[in-house]
Amino acid sequence: MFSSKMDRSDTDHKSRSLERRLSVGGESSRSSSSDSVPGDHSCDFEPALEFDDTELVHAVEADMDLDNDKDTVNTDSDLLESPMSDGLMEDNFEEILGTDAFQPDIDGDDEDNDNKIVEEEEDDFLDIAQYGIIEIAGDDSYGRKVIVISACKLPSNKAFNHARFLRYLMHTLDQFVEADYTLVYFHYGLNSKNKLPLSWLWEAYKAFGRKYKKNLKALYLVHPTNFIRFVWRLFKPVISAKFGKKVMYVNYLHELKQHLHFDQLAIPKPVLEHDKKLVAMSKNSKLTSSSSFHTNIPSFETQQFRVPISYIKEHNKGDVIPRVMRECIAFLDNDNALETEGIFRRSANTKIVQEVQALFDEGKPVCFDDYGDIHVPAVILKTFLRELEEPILTFELYEEIMTFQELTSIEKLPVAKSLILHRLPEDNYEVLRYLFEFLAKVIDRSDLNKMTASNLAIVFGPNLLWARNKQASLFSITKINHFTEFLLKYHDLIFSK
Repeated sequence: MFSSKMDRSDTDHKSRSLERRLSVGGESSRSSSSDSVPGDHSCDFEPALEFDDTELVHAVEADMDLDNDKDTVNTDSDLLESPMSDGLMEDNFEEILGTDAFQPDIDGDDEDNDNKIVEEEEDDFLDIAQYGIIEIAGDDSYGRKVIVISACKLPSNKAFNHARFLRYLMHTLDQFVEADYTLVYFHYGLNSKNKLPLSWLWEAYKAFGRKYKKNLKALYLVHPTNFIRFVWRLFKPVISAKFGKKVMYVNYLHELKQHLHFDQLAIPKPVLEHDKKLVAMSKNSKLTSSSSFHTNIPSFETQQFRVPISYIKEHNKGDVIPRVMRECIAFLDNDNALETEGIFRRSANTKIVQEVQALFDEGKPVCFDDYGDIHVPAVILKTFLRELEEPILTFELYEEIMTFQELTSIEKLPVAKSLILHRLPEDNYEVLRYLFEFLAKVIDRSDLNKMTASNLAIVFGPNLLWARNKQASLFSITKINHFTEFLLKYHDLIFSK
């Protein structure tokens, strides 16, 4: 008991010390703005997605001293900053940010953070969504949902409701945080007119509780600048060091290609143009321009990924069901896999996923037992669907599916049957029916695997349909997921000819 009281006292002391320093953010920050950032990524800036008040008990005293950390910080070599300024955030951004009313209450209990933001019932957030600040970009190379945040799309603070934006951000993440997910933050475009107040950053920090941090597997900070360093230094004393392992600083867009499906990212035009300038200015850059995309020219006749269904059928002895789908579903169609909690929600080792993809493309045998991970074939199945040259539900049906949610309950079943039975190409119909017959078995075990029709729709919807430009807004994803969930719930009626 005595030890517990001492720990709490120590925590309160550090909290009050931090609050005093943060309340004069501009002054203290300017006095130490030339300090470097530690090279160890475990100590890098951690965004407002993780907060564990127990970390305060174990905080290193040196970390709490923002004014005197010059003695303990020696290098910033691992904070990969852009080789040129973005030309938007003024040189005195610390002074500008220091004017924010930033008075964090560190003594508050984190247990109820998830409930501090009151959601407005059935709020469509159209006023916030119109800016396109947050976008959904399918799955990454690890099978995780990708959420993109673009600073250049933030409007002027004079015409922007920051409190609603926070609720909108949480509303978006709430749809994906139960599964593994990835965040991509395009920093270019942040300026003194649209920058988020530090008081907002602190409120967001407190609002994002454990359910948001648990399944966030990676955060890519694209085109970082000194502003990132400044915020990192400001929040460092109360941030868990373990989160630093999830953060990756990205200097150039082409660096994302090894982790993400680059051509699916919703990259704003100003960010693309800024990246071209950075690449051109880089003396040692011999890599491909960020605006280039992979080609879909098959390397093998047996290729399964990134080709049309018709190509697979032609080189698959006329069998319309692709080999990769047959083998993944065959491996997962058993009690052990079907009863695995979170099946299709978890990601898999990227090297293994790439290895398995290569084996399928080369027509070589694949033994999933060798990998000892149920999630490998699950990720492979989702990846295969997402990387088809055209989605299973086809571009032709895209606009009609976008309006499906607006139909009455009486209209939906006949419209869905018409789209699937009469409008969908025969080969696509067979592949979709084959997939949904298996997913129906997954739903039958939802009491154990927690994968309801709604959850499966969130996972598979964006892999069954996307726009021609391969980019999607949150609301288009919502409409696609609604249609997918309807197909899952009534598959026995819809797929019966």
